[in-house]
Amino acid sequence: MRVIAGEWRGRKLAAPKGDATRPTSDRTRETLFSMLTSRLGSFDELRIADLFAGSGALGIEALSRGAAHCLFVEQDRAAVDVIRANITSLDARARATVETMSVMHLRPAREPYDLILLDPPYHTGAGAVALDRLKRHDWIGPATWMAVETAFNEDVKVDGLTIETERRIGKGKLTLLRQ
Repeated sequence: MRVIAGEWRGRKLAAPKGDATRPTSDRTRETLFSMLTSRLGSFDELRIADLFAGSGALGIEALSRGAAHCLFVEQDRAAVDVIRANITSLDARARATVETMSVMHLRPAREPYDLILLDPPYHTGAGAVALDRLKRHDWIGPATWMAVETAFNEDVKVDGLTIETERRIGKGKLTLLRQ
């Protein structure tokens, strides 16, 4: 796994061992960030949340492209260790916060995030449940973009959120949403 573009382009990223996490493939990350770049224009100075973070590859990609800060949330301790190691190897500690907890236990946000990246376990519905909770806890504002990776046959439907686009990639699907 490598960083696709930006400041750390080509740098290798570690991934957690075992089956507890499913790292987003380079191809899927490249497609996702192409979709986001065409809508956001730039990642400069954005506040990002990488939820169900796994290796942290999505948030690290956003940081590499100029995001100001990324909050990584992951409940698996081995994956959190990998996220911290990846952040340290890129000397990105000042621009990253790592929380070891379930996304379902996040507290209300002080202000909405610019971009929320979610890569929940496939076939659980966790992405939609998390988005509903984030919406109720002020993580999502009028300018917030949300990107969810699910299985290709899984839908993400949340009252008050609109699907802007969906794209199938292999066994997965990327869904971009807005309020």
